[in-house]
Amino acid sequence: MSPGMSPGGCEECEAWLGPGGAPGPCPPGATGTGAAPEHQEPPTEDDVYCRCLSRTLCHTATPVTVGFYAPCGHRLESLLAKVTAFMREEMAQREAAELLRGQRKPRSPHGWGLLVALWLLAFYEPVVTEGHLRRKNLEFIFIRFSAWEFAGCDKLWAGLVTTLCHHIRQHFGALPLSVFHVLGSRPRFASGFSQREWILKTGTCLRLWGLLLVLAVGIGILLVALLVPGIKDHHALKVVGSAAASLSGSSLLLGALSILKNFLVSEKKKIERLTNSDRFAGQLGFMSKIRGEVEVLVDFLAFMEVFERRRLRVVLEITSLDLCYPEKVAGVFNAMATLLSDANAPFIFLLAVDPSVIVPCLEQTGCMKGLADNGYEYLNRAVSLPFSIPETGARSRLRSVEAAIQTREDLMYRIIAGNVAKTRGGGGGAGAGAGWREADSEAVAWIHEAFRCLHDGSDVLSRYLPDNGANVRRIVNTIPITLRLLLHRSGGAGILSPRAAAAWVVLADRWPCRLSWTLQCLEDSGQSLPTADSSGKSLWSIFQENVGELSALRQPLGKVLSLDGDPELFQAFLAHDFPFSAAEAREFLAVTVNLDHSIRRQMGLLRGLDRLRKAAAAPVSRGVQCPSSQ
Repeated sequence: MSPGMSPGGCEECEAWLGPGGAPGPCPPGATGTGAAPEHQEPPTEDDVYCRCLSRTLCHTATPVTVGFYAPCGHRLESLLAKVTAFMREEMAQREAAELLRGQRKPRSPHGWGLLVALWLLAFYEPVVTEGHLRRKNLEFIFIRFSAWEFAGCDKLWAGLVTTLCHHIRQHFGALPLSVFHVLGSRPRFASGFSQREWILKTGTCLRLWGLLLVLAVGIGILLVALLVPGIKDHHALKVVGSAAASLSGSSLLLGALSILKNFLVSEKKKIERLTNSDRFAGQLGFMSKIRGEVEVLVDFLAFMEVFERRRLRVVLEITSLDLCYPEKVAGVFNAMATLLSDANAPFIFLLAVDPSVIVPCLEQTGCMKGLADNGYEYLNRAVSLPFSIPETGARSRLRSVEAAIQTREDLMYRIIAGNVAKTRGGGGGAGAGAGWREADSEAVAWIHEAFRCLHDGSDVLSRYLPDNGANVRRIVNTIPITLRLLLHRSGGAGILSPRAAAAWVVLADRWPCRLSWTLQCLEDSGQSLPTADSSGKSLWSIFQENVGELSALRQPLGKVLSLDGDPELFQAFLAHDFPFSAAEAREFLAVTVNLDHSIRRQMGLLRGLDRLRKAAAAPVSRGVQCPSSQ
């Protein structure tokens, strides 16, 4: 368990287990328009999606990899900026709430705090107490890694690790990290309910005082042997004094030189030297040395959590990966696996990619051995929280058009006006924040109920849970986002239950291909026959009507079909236990984030091409039959 985590691991699960983990109210919405709070525009669809994701990431246990899936690169940048802004809002709100609860003020390793940090690093061992585990205040360290900037490098994955090391060193300062390399220690958990967070390093203090005492005695003996008349001729005293002074002094000097070496040679430079060295690149111990540097960073972050009196989370935003060569893409996934190998690592990876581009890249590399060359399988194993952004909503589209037609001076004015509004406190924004607070308070009960259904052995839903622990974790991570999105979109007035939402998440995780095909057929039928009302039809009947066409396309969809679970269980799920209707499917589709929408787009393209082929073949067959009929 990470020192920064609560005893339950995930605060959403704490809300399920008991009232102690109930999340606080959601901060007032920020639309990014710069309008005054009292005239705040309603949030766009993208605002709702990004706020629900950021809210969930504040409660999710680390390490976690978020598959941030969207087809458009420019839109990805905009959505990442929204997620970052909302996480900063949550961070500030939690900080203020902790101070109101009477908790001690957090401190920083800068200014006078640097001296305190160095003193504690040298002479004290941190202890993770129960009080620290109950802290709710967070600090997010955002790191942007653009893979395109390192595309020309032979080892792109090393760029990810060096970027992480560089930003951590830059954020906390080079001196604390250098001292930690030599004298620091990882926090240990308290025994019992002790609230003592710092324990004196008795051994270190005794060694230091012993060296200083030996140094003082050696220097004293040497001075006496050199200066006191009548004793100058005793060479034995000079030898003893010189030996004592040199041994103790050299030990102290070696420690100081080690700190100086780590201060001058950063972790980034160490890794760059390792990657440039043929002596290490061909050895099995190469990755272990890289992992050793990462472990030091993880231990240092755990130390700084106790020092700063807050929980730390490092958010690595990985972008532009779909612009790189396939071998480089696989290397970045290998680097992520190295960073995630420590169960206590406080890392959140935001993998902003287009799956329709990344999957073919992965399938061209040698990393697919053992996975039947299926890039979707590899991506599912790497991602523990899939988040697929649906198509741009009406309000989001209008907002982007409005921003596009604004002049640069207009945009600058709106940014400044927005900053002024934030500094005033936004008292008039209570109305906008009230809706978010109501939805969040209701979300706690919904999440509680959904998790209860998963955990209840007598509920039929628990029988459909996968055996793979990674899939179970994706389902548990996805349910809170889905429920929050449902509440924010419907205002709590919908007829869908938390149990139905949990069942839909399980359906999307276990049978992504069959569900995507059914949804695509439902969408196509609504476009071809807009007057026909199919709301009352069940998803299972829609699937049965079009299963023959799916069978005809099984060759191009073979890799996607292999993602699905047992077909008989799919039939039992939709036909008997959870007979979702077309109307319910349309409502759930807008909040489905654990279903890769690129699969459905691929199916739509194949279905359209198949219909074109059949339409082109029909006149030819009729032309052949006409002469014979005459």
